[in-house]
Amino acid sequence: MSRIAFLGPPGTFTEEALLTQPDLADAELVELRSMPEVLSATQAGEVDLGFVALENSIEGTVNVSLDSLVFEHDVLIQREVVLGIRLNLMAPSGMRLADIRRVVSFDPATAQCREWLGANLPHAELVAANSTAEAAQVVGEGGVSEAAAVGNALAAKLYGLEIVAADIEDHPENSTRFVLVAADGIPAPTGHDKTSVVCFQAADRPGSLHAILGQFTARDINLTKIESRPTKKGLGDYCFIIDLDGHVDDEPVADCLRDLHVALPGLKFLGSYPAAGAHGPTRRRDAEQAWRQADEWIASLRHKTGGRKMDGG
Repeated sequence: MSRIAFLGPPGTFTEEALLTQPDLADAELVELRSMPEVLSATQAGEVDLGFVALENSIEGTVNVSLDSLVFEHDVLIQREVVLGIRLNLMAPSGMRLADIRRVVSFDPATAQCREWLGANLPHAELVAANSTAEAAQVVGEGGVSEAAAVGNALAAKLYGLEIVAADIEDHPENSTRFVLVAADGIPAPTGHDKTSVVCFQAADRPGSLHAILGQFTARDINLTKIESRPTKKGLGDYCFIIDLDGHVDDEPVADCLRDLHVALPGLKFLGSYPAAGAHGPTRRRDAEQAWRQADEWIASLRHKTGGRKMDGG
């Protein structure tokens, strides 16, 4: 039986997203207190897999996860999972909105309902917790007085809270992207894959990003995300985290990464893995077909090398 680490305690959105994966239903779930701990345990082999949040559609990147993935740990992404996020304000039985003086939650979750909280609880104190489930647990146990928690319906049920207000997220399309990671291994290509890499620059000079992006453009490789992050080495020293359509087993992707590896002082491979979503990989397949046609053309030219020579007289 596989052991999978996730951000606990039970009732987090991370656990909810993990439970949407039927092939992982029989795994032993290991709850840890932070996402860096999940990645550390995975790299060390204390668990078989780790599962962490990476990006939210409202607040953007979950920096604590991304920075740990890029700078602190060497693990490989095995798949991505996208979960629609529904946030609820929940409190002990009988508590009304007017009774709430404190709101406890995970900082990214609080940020995702900032407008609602400002309009409905403008004077409430915001109290940080390590996760939305921990917030529900603390409020349910009476650890914070006159308090409500922000989290999912599962946490309300687990910790004996009532939902005072449902769906308080500021945008109804709110969703979070999670990734499953392992210490080693690259999943076989599925025909609908994504690859993630980190590009480190030699220096901050004009055209450096353009030169990187040009490698993808030349091969008609679609980029689904590009983000800069400080390398922690000094002001102005940034790297670029890039998600692209395709798999390292695809020749256009492999050729692109080969050239980047030669040109850059550092290129970190984060994984090639099945992409979330049901839309077809038309662009990737077109790029692969075009590459094969070009490769056949080059091969036909090379075949002629050393052939019939012209007469000298």
